[in-house]
Amino acid sequence: KTCKLQHLSYAKFSGNFHAETICFRVFFFYQRDQGPLKNKHKLLEENRLQTYTDIKAPPQGLGSLFHPSICSTNTGNGEQLYECPMCSLTCTNIQILEEHVDLHLEEHNFSEGGDIRDLELAQQLQTEEDERQRSEEEKREREEFKKLQRQYGLDNSGGFKQQFLKNMEKEVDRGRMQPFEYHKRKADMMESLASGIDDGRTKTAGVIEALCKYYQSESKDVRRVWLSAGVDHFHSSLGDRGWGCGYRNFQMLLSSLLQNSFYNDCLRDTTLIPSIPKIQSMIEDAWREGFDPHGASHFNNRLHGSKAWIGACEIYSLLTSLRIKCQIIDFHKPTGPMGTHPRLFEWILRYYSADNEGGDAKVMCTSKPPIYLQHQGHSRTVVGLEEKKNKSLCLLLFDPGCSSQQMQKLLEQKSDGTGLRLLRKFVGSLKEKQYQIVAVDGVLSLEEKAARCRASQVLTSERIP
Repeated sequence: KTCKLQHLSYAKFSGNFHAETICFRVFFFYQRDQGPLKNKHKLLEENRLQTYTDIKAPPQGLGSLFHPSICSTNTGNGEQLYECPMCSLTCTNIQILEEHVDLHLEEHNFSEGGDIRDLELAQQLQTEEDERQRSEEEKREREEFKKLQRQYGLDNSGGFKQQFLKNMEKEVDRGRMQPFEYHKRKADMMESLASGIDDGRTKTAGVIEALCKYYQSESKDVRRVWLSAGVDHFHSSLGDRGWGCGYRNFQMLLSSLLQNSFYNDCLRDTTLIPSIPKIQSMIEDAWREGFDPHGASHFNNRLHGSKAWIGACEIYSLLTSLRIKCQIIDFHKPTGPMGTHPRLFEWILRYYSADNEGGDAKVMCTSKPPIYLQHQGHSRTVVGLEEKKNKSLCLLLFDPGCSSQQMQKLLEQKSDGTGLRLLRKFVGSLKEKQYQIVAVDGVLSLEEKAARCRASQVLTSERIP
């Protein structure tokens, strides 16, 4: 409605409400946003605000028909006054007041519509911002996932063979390897891959026997020491450097089991140390039997030809598929001051001393297999335990990161025991947030193996504490 007050001849305002205020309000409303009213005449023009004070009688019979909420009063001299229910404006012409009230309603509806449009715009902007942030987050997640794939060897960049050849080429380029040696080692590697047997280039044997001899004659500060049954050390090579520690530790554990006749029946098909690609295939075979399907899905059921890291769960699945009885112990949080794990050391002490092999002898060369020890980013093999005269405990570890040259020094052990620094780890030296061990403890019947396979649908561990 245009409500052209400039065409009106008479109007009267009463009470405390000033005429100019109403006119300014109406004028401001129209000036504020011409959008919905752009085709209508302006109600008032600036500097032409007028006040109408004459009274014109309302049309006969109109009364308050258009707006029932409009109140009417009699002035006492025969004049009928009509009051706006929204701003208390009074006048004597009902038509003028009806148009005035309609103007209030139109302004109210326009304001509501503006609020709705503002809300819709805000929602649209927020939706666009959410989509942008979600897109950026998805991009970051994809990049992080690719980074993790590269880190853990799941990026389809090749496996042991490809890395071995690439690193040998670098050695030749740097002058550290002669071309004839490159071709010889390449031929040896290809033969090893074809047979599935490790070529033994990274193996150091006889370390446990050398340690037993050393402790019997030297090491005055050691009260007692327990050693695993014979274990060969295997270190990382050009083909698995940076990712092969889990496989090398399995080779160490297997080397001890192969020297123990108790496990001959379980290992009759595995009489020699397998190569890393062969171990990958053996784990895949365990998955196909039904072991640890959740873990298998993590690797897309494929290890062979990759540089994928493995951990305690894969070692457990592989050993159990070979009918070797073992368990996973999870030291999921520190149990000592300054982030240490004394409960881990105590558990390993009980493992070695449970059968009281050797009685009260200082050096106890037990029949116990070594223990697979895993923490975030690396794994090692526990081959023994020292108990000092002050009752403190010290683990003896074989680390795949130690080279054959370093391990050879243990075979020529000096009386001061400096070579043992490679192996010794005290309680204060192991401060990772979490450790897992895989400990071997006998053999399984076919029925027990099947039961453990079913139980591995949801692989569990013993948690300490």
